[in-house]
Amino acid sequence: MTIAPLEEQEILQPASLEEAVKAFGDGSSVTVLGGGTILMAEITSGRVRADRVLLLGRAGLDGFTEEGGLLRIGATVRVAALEDALEPLGSAARSVADLEIRGQATVGGNLCAPRGSDFPRGDLQAALIALGARVRTAGAGGERTEPVEEFLPQRAGRLVLDIEIETAGRRGAWAALDRPHTHSYTPLAVAAATGPGDEFRVAAGGVGAHALQLPSVERAGLEATGAEALDDVELADDALASAWYRKRMLPVLVRRALAQLKEQA
Repeated sequence: MTIAPLEEQEILQPASLEEAVKAFGDGSSVTVLGGGTILMAEITSGRVRADRVLLLGRAGLDGFTEEGGLLRIGATVRVAALEDALEPLGSAARSVADLEIRGQATVGGNLCAPRGSDFPRGDLQAALIALGARVRTAGAGGERTEPVEEFLPQRAGRLVLDIEIETAGRRGAWAALDRPHTHSYTPLAVAAATGPGDEFRVAAGGVGAHALQLPSVERAGLEATGAEALDDVELADDALASAWYRKRMLPVLVRRALAQLKEQA
C-alpha cells in the first residue's frame, strides 16, 4: 500500500481489498474517496475536512459479475455500468446527473452519499432496497452483510465492499419527478419490484436523509392507492421541492410504479 502526503493530508492507496479493509480500520478519522464526484466538491468548499484519505481506485473493488442468478457489484463499479442493469436499478442509474458524472461516480459512493446541504442524494438507494439488495461492508466489529434498508441508517463508519442482488424472477419499475430546475438531482422517486414467490418490495428516495422502504404500500399490494406511502415517511422542504408538493406527488409516483409492474405481469 502506498502512503503519500499531500499538504497536511495523509493519502492511503491500498492495492487490494485486504489492504483497503486494514487501512480503513474502524473508520475513525478516515475519509473514503471513490469517484470523487461528491467528495471533492465538499473538500474544496471546506464543508469536509479530510486528514486521512483512503483512495479505492486500485483496491480491486471494481468487480461486476452475474452468475447463477446472483448479481455482484463491487463498490467502485461506475454508475454508468448499471444503466442497462435489471429494473429498477437501470432506470435509477440513468437518472444520476449526466454522462460525465455517471462515468466517474461509483456505486458505493452513491449508496453512502449523505444528504446534501439542502437536497437529497443517493439515487440508487431506493432501487437497491426494492430489489432486496444486500451490502457487504467492513469496519468496527469486522465484516458484515445486511439488507440495504438496514445499512443506510448506520452507514457512517462502514466501508462498502460489494452489493449482491438475486436476479432470478424479478420485475421492476421506476417512477420519478423529472424537473429541469433540479440540476439533475432527483427530488422524489419510487422504485418497486417483485421477486420469486410473492415477494413485493417498494421504496422511495428523496424522502429524508436516505431512501426508505414503504411497508404500508407493500401490505396493500399491487392495488395500493399510493396514499399508504404517506404513513411511512416524514417529508420536509428543501431546495428541490416542498413537503407539500412531495406529499401530493408521492402517491402519484407509487401508482405509476405499480401500474408498470401490472403491465409487465
